[in-house]
Amino acid sequence: MVTLFKSSFQHGPERLKLAAGLALSVFATAFFLSANQGVLGGLLLPAMGPETLAGNWGRFSAALVAFLIGGGVVYALLGLQRRLQAYLTWAILAVIALGLFYSFDLSFGFIGKKLPYLLSQGAVTTLYVSAISITLAFVFALAGATAKLSGIGILEGIGAFYTSYFRGTPLLVQLFLIYLGLPQIGIVVDPVPAAIAALSLVYGAYMTEIFRSGIQSLPAGQWEAADALGLHRMVTFRKVILPQAMRVIIPPTGNQFIAMLKDSSLVSVVGVWDLMFLARTVGRSDFKILEMLIAASIVYWLMSIILELVQKRIEQHFSKSLIR
Repeated sequence: MVTLFKSSFQHGPERLKLAAGLALSVFATAFFLSANQGVLGGLLLPAMGPETLAGNWGRFSAALVAFLIGGGVVYALLGLQRRLQAYLTWAILAVIALGLFYSFDLSFGFIGKKLPYLLSQGAVTTLYVSAISITLAFVFALAGATAKLSGIGILEGIGAFYTSYFRGTPLLVQLFLIYLGLPQIGIVVDPVPAAIAALSLVYGAYMTEIFRSGIQSLPAGQWEAADALGLHRMVTFRKVILPQAMRVIIPPTGNQFIAMLKDSSLVSVVGVWDLMFLARTVGRSDFKILEMLIAASIVYWLMSIILELVQKRIEQHFSKSLIR
């Protein structure tokens, strides 16, 4: 595997330089975000006093403490195995992010009370809308890529128009056109089907180019070898080309699925009871909008993590042929 840096940072002056360099970014972040007013400032309060801590000296002192802590942590992590470094760094940053949420003036009792409802109703709706949409988008993308690579002018024009229009217009506009525009010509669409149609059409257009580039990444010799064996073109595509192209297609397609999961929050504007719709509704009714938005963001985050793990397993499956 090709790495960006060839030299080792596990020991010697290079390790110290890298730790100090990364710690400088921690210092700058802590200074500009006024870490003296957060949890770190609370730890320094007994030593400095409220008046000193509130000024520029307090900001500098809190940033300096953050620099020393960050530098020490980075220096210690660099002495570990690379994979362990990555896991621990991810965990530390996750704890910092959650700690930032915890530092807000939130009602955690209210979040705990409403969280089961958000999961059972909102998260489930978000997942099944996204799952159906990505399945249809996969079909649209495969059809669009096939049309653009068919060598038939009419099909190429249809594929080009599809990708140009749906990639060139916002998802929210497409959602309103389907939900509010189609009834103008006598086609009434319910909120959930409208959301699925908009998501699948737009993301199918994005994925069309992914499929096209994945298929074109294979050498022409694959087609020629199949022709020499007397295989029909459709059989060649289904049995030879597509399985190999999936190795190239899966990573960006997985990213599109995760992006769709988050963009599905837009369907709340047409009344779909997804995670974002329930978070806003419950938060407004109890004047706890920040609590519900943070809870929803964490749920989206957890769902994205699960999808990333699934994507990784699928990538490993289609990369078996590369393992020596």
